[in-house]
Order: sequence, then structure tokens, then C-alpha cells
Amino acid sequence: MDITADTPLNELAATRERLRAAWQARKPDYAQRRADLVRLRDVFRSRIDSMDAAIRADFGHRSQHENLLSEAMIVLAELDHALKHLRRWMKPRRAAVSWRFWPASARIVPEPVGVVGILSPWNYPVNLALVPLVSAIAAGNHVYLKPSEHTPRTSQWLRELLSEVFPADRVAVALGGPELGAAFAALPFDHLLFTGSTAVGRKVMAAAAPNLTPVTLELGGKAPAVVCADFDLRKAATRIATGKWFNAGQTCIGVDYVLVDEARGGAFVEAIRDELLARYPAFDTTTDYTRIINDAQYARLRGYVDDARARGTIVVEPLTDTLDAAARERLQRERLFPPTLLAEPPLDSEVMRNEIFGPILPVLTYRTLDDAIERIRSMDRPLALYPFSNDARSIDRIVSGTLAGGVTVNDTLLHFGAHDLPFGGIGPSGIGAIHGRTGFDTFSKLLPVFRQRNFAGSDLLKPPYRGFVDRMVRMLSK
Repeated sequence: MDITADTPLNELAATRERLRAAWQARKPDYAQRRADLVRLRDVFRSRIDSMDAAIRADFGHRSQHENLLSEAMIVLAELDHALKHLRRWMKPRRAAVSWRFWPASARIVPEPVGVVGILSPWNYPVNLALVPLVSAIAAGNHVYLKPSEHTPRTSQWLRELLSEVFPADRVAVALGGPELGAAFAALPFDHLLFTGSTAVGRKVMAAAAPNLTPVTLELGGKAPAVVCADFDLRKAATRIATGKWFNAGQTCIGVDYVLVDEARGGAFVEAIRDELLARYPAFDTTTDYTRIINDAQYARLRGYVDDARARGTIVVEPLTDTLDAAARERLQRERLFPPTLLAEPPLDSEVMRNEIFGPILPVLTYRTLDDAIERIRSMDRPLALYPFSNDARSIDRIVSGTLAGGVTVNDTLLHFGAHDLPFGGIGPSGIGAIHGRTGFDTFSKLLPVFRQRNFAGSDLLKPPYRGFVDRMVRMLSK
């Protein structure tokens, strides 16, 4: 097979069937799972430079340091975590048995489910493909991966990497565009994971429904940061800047908008402005800032800014406000979208009605903390929430008054890298969760096994009951 070619549509079903037949013939035991993860770690390490080159080529440019942090380090850490805990994860887990069933025992046995389908996105094209793959392999499954067509070089890199690590009947990679992606989602997988937008997530879930395929959806939404009146603005600006402009804002858990107490709204904009000038003193020549993935995404983001400006919103572009028209045109050709602040955009503006997924930061103010909480609650539940306060009671009010997929307190993004924390959204921001043991359990059937000793308890439940049920009801009602 030519591993550089797109996958023909008529091969999808046959490949899934081949993966399923091989899994049925020999379900991976501990030794195979561990050997697979070790080999993946070793080969991945040897290919980090080529991974970096592929990602930078797909984006037009992406910071090498961002590639190493968000792709290489995250994948290696997930592999090491799985290898460290795999034997314990695989062990049956004891479950309590009520005295009514004595003598008896119960346990929960993690069993692999079969073939896991993974639809991965373009924004972190290696991390968001391989982290769930690690969980699926650790759980004893075979995997069929469909990476994004928007990062073709990286998708090809993934296919080459995985073909070196795994036999073709254990892990396969399908390459192609939206038509192939739709057909892929409709395959009768034993579990399907999709990472991407909420709109496409709805289509994936609909495609999986006829087969009753269990789905895990890692989506997005408008993740807010709430800066309370007691928290230092400069410190908040530094941490929010990282959570917003890492990967040029193309991050599902990136800060989407900020809520600041009313008295300090202007001061926060100035603090963010100073932070950006310090980070990117020569923005038009910087190598530390990632490009927008393609022209369509760039145009979408430009439309958000134009719409906000037309509605009277103050637009602040601190890194490019002195550039002439020729320089601005060059930045557009290179898809270098400058960090942009929007002061109090209307709630019905495009930028506030949609997930931004780019380097635009709306700054909104609130009068009371209850007002800020109500603002968050008026929108769809987000994938992430970032409260900033030195007062534990204020943090508790924000967290308990809203509901998000995950929370980092007084910082941004960091909960994603905590392997023992489940990562996933709720409602429009996602269904289910992955990472660490949670990911292992997601791709397992946690099989309940009950064992009765010495006698068969069900014998007491057959007619004539001889008063057994009556006696039990009387005992339970006391």
C-alpha cells in the first residue's frame, strides 16, 4: 500500500473489519500492551525533529517551543504515565457486596472493547491524535485513526510513525477530506472519539447513532477567565496572555473572553497591552508566534474584528498599530494575525456568539461577582474556566455557580497536563473524558462480575417464595 496516498472510501470498512478480526483472534495482554507503548515511545522520540518540521510546514510557521511543549512533552508524559500505571489499571477492582447476598463476592474487570476509532483535529495534530491512542492501546484495543486533512504533512507523519510501530492489523491510519471523515464516523466502531468543533461533533454523533456506537466528544466553547477585584492585574495579565495566545489562540481550552471588575477594565487592557509588547517586541519578524492554520480561518477571524468594529467596539492592536499598509498586507499573506483586544463588544456580536479559536480577546467588565457568574451561566457550558482570586470563597462561588469541563485556578491551561484529572466537557463542550486512568476506563468495558458461594441465591427467588420476600421487605422497612 502507498502510505502517502489518501485512503479510498471503499477500503474503510474492510480495514475496520481486519482490525476487529485480528483483535478477536488475539486480544492484547499486558505484555503486548506494554511492548507496544514502549516501542511507540522510542520511535516517537526518534522522530521529534521531523514532527516539528511537519507541523511548522502545515501552519506556515509555528513556534518550535510550542511544538515541543504542547506536542512532544505531552505525548511522552502520557506514555510514561500509562506505562507506570498499566498493570494496576488492568487489575480487577473489588466491589462491595451487601450482607443480603452473603456469602458472595463482586469485582469490576476492565475489558477491552475492540476497535476504537479516533477523529483528531488540526490545532494540536500530534497530541490530540496520540494521547487518546495511548489510552486505547493501554486498554487493550486496536485503533483506526483519521487525522485532520488541514494538516496533511503532519497526518502523513502520523501514518509513517504508526506504521513503523504497529502491524497494520493493530493500528491503521486513514487519510482524506470531509467525505472520508463522514464515512469514517459512520463505521461500526466499538468506541468513537472525536475532537473538534461543536458543530462537527453533532454530525459525528449523528453518524454514529445508527450503529449505537459509544462516542466521546472533546469539543470547545467560550472559556471565560474571571479576574476578581482582589487579584493583581499584572499577574493575571501575564497568565491570561499565555492562555490566550499560545498557538495563536487556536486552543480548545484557551481563554475565549475575560471578565474584569468594572473599576479596573481599562487598567486590565493596559496590563495586557504591556505584556504583549514585552513578549513580542518585533512582532512582524517574531519566530515565537504561530500562524493561523489556513486562509478560511484567517478570514473568519478578520470578520469577527470587522463586525465588532462596525458595532462601535474599541479595537486595540498594540503590536501592529504603527505598521503601514504594506506591512499589514504582508502579515495577512503570511496568516500572521496580531493579538487583538476588543473592549466591551456587544453580546450579540459575532465574536461573542461564537467560539473565537484565535488571537482575539474580548474584555468585558462586571459590577458584582454575581453578575459575572450570571454572564457565564447565560452561555453554553464551556470546556474550561479560569477564576482568579486570592479569596477561596470567591473561587468556590465561581466554580459552584457555573459548570465547566475543567478548571485551573489563578492560571490557565494547566489542568490539561495533570494526567490523573479527567479531561472532557459537558453538553455543547463535550461528552465523556480522557487522559490517564480515565482514558483507560473510557476505552474499556468495566465488566461487573458477581459470584455467589456455597448456594445459589436465585433459588430463593423462585415460586413458591415461602415467605422469603415478605421477610426481606419487613427487614428493609424497619
